[in-house]
Amino acid sequence: MKQKALDYHSQERPGKIEVVPTKPTVTSDDLSLAYSPGVAEPCREIAKDPEAVFQYTAKGNLVGVISNGTAVLGLGNLGALAGKPVMEGKGVLFKRFADIDVFDIEIASEDPLKVIEVCQLIAPTFGGINLEDIRAPECFEIERILIDTLDIPVFHDDQHGTAIITGAAMLNAAELVGKKLSEVTVVFAGAGASAIACAKLYKDLGVKEEHLLMVDSKGVLHDGRADLNVYKQEFSRRTDARTLSDAMKGADAFVGLSSAGLVTPAMVKAMADKPIIFAMANPDPEITPDEVRSVRDDAIMATGRSDFPNQVNNVLGFPFIFRGALDVRARKINEAMKQAAVRALADLARLGTSEDIPDVVRNAYPGASFEFGPHNIIPKPFDPRVLLHVAPAVAQAAIDSGVARVKVDMDEYRRALEARAARIARL
Repeated sequence: MKQKALDYHSQERPGKIEVVPTKPTVTSDDLSLAYSPGVAEPCREIAKDPEAVFQYTAKGNLVGVISNGTAVLGLGNLGALAGKPVMEGKGVLFKRFADIDVFDIEIASEDPLKVIEVCQLIAPTFGGINLEDIRAPECFEIERILIDTLDIPVFHDDQHGTAIITGAAMLNAAELVGKKLSEVTVVFAGAGASAIACAKLYKDLGVKEEHLLMVDSKGVLHDGRADLNVYKQEFSRRTDARTLSDAMKGADAFVGLSSAGLVTPAMVKAMADKPIIFAMANPDPEITPDEVRSVRDDAIMATGRSDFPNQVNNVLGFPFIFRGALDVRARKINEAMKQAAVRALADLARLGTSEDIPDVVRNAYPGASFEFGPHNIIPKPFDPRVLLHVAPAVAQAAIDSGVARVKVDMDEYRRALEARAARIARL
């Protein structure tokens, strides 16, 4: 696998992305329009009306994938340069799944104020900014300040992507086990960016704050600990539980964003009836489906892996969330838009028996069942229908919540997305 991956990235043209002109550049007349003297005309129009930038440039379909490389995948602080293959990969996913163009920007600084300043200075280039692989807790402050100071969507996918996908899975899993979200108790293994974002979104979806219990490498976040930063303090609880094993006794749900093998079958056995288990450590989960099955036959399980049912993959979220946001020229991605994405994904998973599953999905999962149930609580990562469900939901939420610059006719918009989906299929 190592050599195969290195060959993939180095063969022919190095890297995974390139910039391609979208207008003719064959004749001298073409060049005079593309650059001097013709380019002066759109410049003048934009100077008169800044909103004209969306009409005359690529800004409206361009996202900046920005990182300082302090939390690269599961590899840690590799730095800006070593993080570049990941950022290029993110660009590939944006293009492949939502036809969004990307410039990846790697910032050689661990100072969050410098990261913020760079993003603020280059923001005019982009229709949106996707922050990536920036460590906690700095990522929280970077995102918050950029959301407050910029007039384009800023989205830290490491936080909200996982939260949105698991939020959809949690909605459907709770329905299948016959529990209301207001009644579900959730234990988190891990207290980093993803776990905190998941906990916040679950609260918005209906899980009670007192039903959320978080565990980091030192144990349960409880009110007797003096070592918690401000972000962890929000999830500190008055509890006698001190270990993950303590926390999982009687819990309805487990969300793992930590490390392989952290959960034992005995911990799962101690959970409530019909437990929901999201073990998302990669490449190996906190506990495997086989280990869970050895002690429980009533559990619903999801992991981050494609070889197990219910893969939680962020590609189900960020391309389509940005697609919807860009198409209404949203000024931000707010909570209403995130929840709209959650519910659109949850609804799509329920359509396994009422809509034809596309051949591309059937071919990717030969012999699999697509009927909504314990093994199908979220859509498959490569289901092309996700674009047609999530992007309109996000766009409508942006319009309804007042952050969209333009309004669109949803029927026309869906037809445009169908045409875009056809183009994507040819990529």
